[in-house]
Amino acid sequence: MLGALREFCCAGCEAVASTIAAGGFAHYYETRAQPGSKPLQRPPEPAPALSYDDPQALRQFAFASGPNERSATLILDRIRCAACLWLNEQVLRRLPGVLRADVNYTTQRAQVAWDPARIRFSDIVEAVRAVGYDAYPYDPRRQSVLEHGARRKALWRLFVAGFGAMQVMMYAFPAYVDDGAGTLSPGAEQLMRWASLLLTLPVILFSCGPFFSGAWRELRRLRPGMDTPIALGIGAGFTASAWATLRGTGAVYFDSIAMLVFLLLGVRYLELAARQRAARSLDRLARWSPSIALRMKDDAVERIQAHELTSGDKVLVPAGDRVPADGVVEQGRSSVDESLLTGEPVPLAKSPGGSLIAGTLNLEQPLVMRVERAGTETRAAAVARLVERAAASRPRLVAAADRLAHALTWVVLAVAVLAGLHSGNGWVAIAVLVATCPCALALAAPVALTRASGALLARGVALTRASALETLAAATDVVIDKTGTLTAGRFRIVRLDLLGSADETECRALAAGLEAASRHPLARAFEGNGRAVKETRNFPGLGVAGRLDGRCLRIGTEEFCRELAGSPSGFACDASLTPVFLADERGWLAVFLLEDALRPEVPELLAALRSAGLRLHLVSGDHPAAVASMAARLGIADAIGGALPQDKFDHVARLQREARVVAMIGDGLNDAPVLARADVSFAMGAGADAAQRQADLVVMGNSLAEIAAAFRTARRTMRIVRRNFGWALAYNAFALPLAAAGWIGPWEAAVGMAASSFIVVLNALRIAAATPESEAWKASSSSSPSPSPSYS
Repeated sequence: MLGALREFCCAGCEAVASTIAAGGFAHYYETRAQPGSKPLQRPPEPAPALSYDDPQALRQFAFASGPNERSATLILDRIRCAACLWLNEQVLRRLPGVLRADVNYTTQRAQVAWDPARIRFSDIVEAVRAVGYDAYPYDPRRQSVLEHGARRKALWRLFVAGFGAMQVMMYAFPAYVDDGAGTLSPGAEQLMRWASLLLTLPVILFSCGPFFSGAWRELRRLRPGMDTPIALGIGAGFTASAWATLRGTGAVYFDSIAMLVFLLLGVRYLELAARQRAARSLDRLARWSPSIALRMKDDAVERIQAHELTSGDKVLVPAGDRVPADGVVEQGRSSVDESLLTGEPVPLAKSPGGSLIAGTLNLEQPLVMRVERAGTETRAAAVARLVERAAASRPRLVAAADRLAHALTWVVLAVAVLAGLHSGNGWVAIAVLVATCPCALALAAPVALTRASGALLARGVALTRASALETLAAATDVVIDKTGTLTAGRFRIVRLDLLGSADETECRALAAGLEAASRHPLARAFEGNGRAVKETRNFPGLGVAGRLDGRCLRIGTEEFCRELAGSPSGFACDASLTPVFLADERGWLAVFLLEDALRPEVPELLAALRSAGLRLHLVSGDHPAAVASMAARLGIADAIGGALPQDKFDHVARLQREARVVAMIGDGLNDAPVLARADVSFAMGAGADAAQRQADLVVMGNSLAEIAAAFRTARRTMRIVRRNFGWALAYNAFALPLAAAGWIGPWEAAVGMAASSFIVVLNALRIAAATPESEAWKASSSSSPSPSPSYS
């Protein structure tokens, strides 16, 4: 029995049994009355990718982005260069059922949209892993862990390369000093070579791992990238030196190889730190969103994951905690810091009925809130998705740089082969491969654009399309809407003139009933107890129509109501006021005169835009006299009033036909078409959702002052990007002939390549130089306790 073959539940039990038998205690098994109980079997863990298909798991990171469409952000691990970016994009885009896929090199994340009826999310993850990369649903904590791990690995590789380079230098030094004088015996020289070989070996096997693995992936796909010339140069140099050591004759360059690797890893570590710093500037919304919520249920408080909250839940928000979801205050009074989202450091007072935004900080007293939106549906999550979409998309400038870098890689490989054959010296080919690696060219734009996007986000401006910066910097004209943009959008009725037999109370009730379903800023002036008007219908740029007890009613512009009333109103008013007419089929009922205050920052904004050389246009649906009056006050020469949405659209199109680059600023529901038509557009965060979806930049606060800052940032960014491109191209044009002629060796080539990349990265980081506004954000975030209305 004891000599029979037996199976064990695990290696641990097998080791214990072997030890008992080897010690002469095998009879122990004969004295047992029954076999030992088996250890508790854990349920088999699902494959990591399959676990993401669980509906509860999907809810944490995926959201419905359209009919039969879901979207999510993926963290991609092991991305090293533009070739990796291209490979992952191609793999994702070619999957059946994947609708869109964009990868950002700076953040190392992918924006993926897919049809859940055709492909599972786990299939997308497995496809990325199948080509040698790792993929995870985006989570700020996992991102931090991966970033820390990447920095730690990079430091270890850098340390081994630096330590090896110093030691090899010591063994190479006697040969340099001797320089053929004969003071160093052949045996001692050969010993020095073998010692250098052994000390360089860990540098090649460990420190150079990223270069060789990256080059292998690139060559397998027949798309050489940044790692290919470096790996070829290092591999060829080490092989030639090792062969010379084995033969005992010929030159060796172990010291140059080790120092080359040290310099390359040094600049890559600096690039990694800069890239992670730029990416973190985009992550503040996700990083500051709480993961735990205190849900109130049956007079008890329970701790749950914030994404488990649903609409209608009551949540306790203690002082000093961040709000876990969007909702409304039900109990308590406090001040809330919303600078995370708006960039404005002044806390806002909150009382019952006040709105709360997920991720904002409750400063003073506990609040009880009712949840309206949670998880991926919150306003902060929506803004984060817009920003992530911009980061993942690649503007024309970046795409052109990638194509140029790819072409330059082939040129470098060809020149290296020809230079090596012509000179008969393999070290010349290695110098060409190292000196002209197009790393600086590939870095010239992505780091700068990501850094600029983070700087704008810190000021409360969300960049939703990466190409917007390039277009904004080239803008020549700015078209501005009036209602809710130049004005605060908080209308109030200053006068009511009766035009028919109905009294004031009846007219106010009819107006309130008609405007109840409208989201136009003018409608807020009529809030109150309105009549139950049926069959209401909005007419963009004109007004609202409805029926009450079989009676047709209209409210809006004079022209719109005249169609129902049948005759002109004969009413004239001050051009500084906005009239809203009310009529039925029997005639005119009343005219409401509304007033809307100009935003205090408007004069400063317009002055800044003029000083930047931009032509200003005021285009509004308000009565022409009112628009002309405001334009005269603000010094805007080109003003158009009474404009319908199509008129605004046509005006922008006319400017574009004149070869003008048009920026549009608006916030209304009916501004969405013209925002989409403009070359680049701004929408106010308090405006309509449709306008925000079409805009290239969303001003999340309630101040126009940041728009001027966005123009300045865009122009500064593009200047820096052009300088980076100029430097990268000039360096390659200078270094390539020098290396091909043999005037610089591998060591000098490594210094030049490292310096060029380092200069490009440092130049890109200048974009987000500290400003009073950004410092205020940091401080607050880290604290613990007239005429006819536009209807557009």
